[in-house]
Amino acid sequence: MALKLPRGLYGLIDDGLRPEVPVPTKALWALEGGAAVIQLRLEKTPDRLALEWIREVVALAGAVPVIVNDRVDLCLVGQAAGVHLGANDLPVSVARRLLGPAALIGATTRNLADIERAAGEGADHVGLGPIFTTSTKQVNAASLGLEGFRAIATKSPLPVVGIAGITLETIGQVAKAGAHCAAVAGNLLDAPDVVAQARALRDAFFAA
Repeated sequence: MALKLPRGLYGLIDDGLRPEVPVPTKALWALEGGAAVIQLRLEKTPDRLALEWIREVVALAGAVPVIVNDRVDLCLVGQAAGVHLGANDLPVSVARRLLGPAALIGATTRNLADIERAAGEGADHVGLGPIFTTSTKQVNAASLGLEGFRAIATKSPLPVVGIAGITLETIGQVAKAGAHCAAVAGNLLDAPDVVAQARALRDAFFAA
């Protein structure tokens, strides 16, 4: 299967982090710093504004894929590249039927069985974690750690996005452990200079 997801920094733009800054501005900072993928997590944003922001970020991103967290409907009407689905969202198979064969569809997974299930339903990549503990989102699962992540990622039939608690100090280790991408939220958006931090994260990922 041809990889559709670019390698590198997966900028997770959460509306709950630095809420005083509009989501498109945060996404632009990540893009200027070299993020290979943008995911928009808009859990606190009303749908109408979320749709406006998705369309704006898609326009800003150009060839960089923009993925919407959880919401297949907003992905579709916002003309985003794809969607990322958790265990309580629409099934991957349903999202694939709605979004078509070209859409990027990722699924949150905790183990190899989850990944194989997602592949069978039509996902083309997965988020695997939590690797480390995170304060950005409530996660009801034990941390895998680098070795646990490596053991699963190296057997995965799909490209793996490492998720949860990744920082500038650990992103290289995550890349070495088999991550196709590394998703970063807090360590990216809470930085004093988000553009510079994105650039540093990107460089550390590829240096590994």
